[in-house]
Amino acid sequence: MTDIDPGQLIYLLLLLVAVGGWFVTQGRGNLGKLSQQAMVWGLIFVGVIAAVGLWGDIRNSIAPRQSVIAEAGRIELPRAQDGHYYVQAEVNGVPVNFVVDTGASAVVLTLQDAVRAGIDTDALAFAGQAGTANGVTRVASVRLDSLAIGPISDSGLRVLVNAGEMTNSLMGMSYLQRYASIEIRDGMLVLTR
Repeated sequence: MTDIDPGQLIYLLLLLVAVGGWFVTQGRGNLGKLSQQAMVWGLIFVGVIAAVGLWGDIRNSIAPRQSVIAEAGRIELPRAQDGHYYVQAEVNGVPVNFVVDTGASAVVLTLQDAVRAGIDTDALAFAGQAGTANGVTRVASVRLDSLAIGPISDSGLRVLVNAGEMTNSLMGMSYLQRYASIEIRDGMLVLTR
């Protein structure tokens, strides 16, 4: 909001004058009620401005984000409202959201995430099978150029691309076993290298 458009400013001032004029003409007979309504609307306006200004802090307390502590080689993931742990990683330089799944033996990409990461899914041979909670699905194996969470980066990681329907990509044990410890404490999943 550093550039103020004079046209928008004039429009907002005219709108304020029109709405304010309407309130004054409607409340001429009862100025006490008019001032009471003006104060209520003023407080609503201040409340909305405060909520917008504090939204970053409110969002972090309602739905905290992952934090990567580079010096310690540590990743802290807060438990989401649905009870799962989510991590955002860069696959071949493209951000991908994963569900951390210790029950999955491999990292599994959805078709959409694989395409976004630059993998030619038309050239893949979906010859493998994987047992999932939704039944057996066809998968193809592919090697990634890179998978990074913050400054923690790995290359040449073998992952699976799922040919079936999946809501999220899965961060399975083939990646998680690269960490020295996996700990759940105080609503946080902590991965330490």
